[in-house]
Amino acid sequence: QVHLVESGGGTVQPGGSLRLSCAASGSFDSIYTMAWFRAPWGRSRELVATVSGGAEPNYADSVKGRFTISRDAAENTVYLQMNDLKVEDTNVYYCKVVASGATFPRTQFWGRGTQVDVSA
Repeated sequence: QVHLVESGGGTVQPGGSLRLSCAASGSFDSIYTMAWFRAPWGRSRELVATVSGGAEPNYADSVKGRFTISRDAAENTVYLQMNDLKVEDTNVYYCKVVASGATFPRTQFWGRGTQVDVSA
């Protein structure tokens, strides 16, 4: 299985920056996709950014040009650099990983979420 630990959330003023991290650990063979979603607590999640293999990252229109997703394959970690943050970026951010292992097929795993607050 895969255990995800997110970090980097917090409170920032509009125009500020934050960097989220999500580290994957556990017994798995391959990671196919690493992504960030966001949603208020208990609400439906929307895709923020995703990166898969050697493909170009994909971003929600609302964050293009401001957010950058990157992946450290050696450390099984995905980052989300968030610049020029806006009040409407306030949300809970969730990490999602699609991975497979000896005991499980390609499966998606979710982190527990990290809160990002953008306020003056």
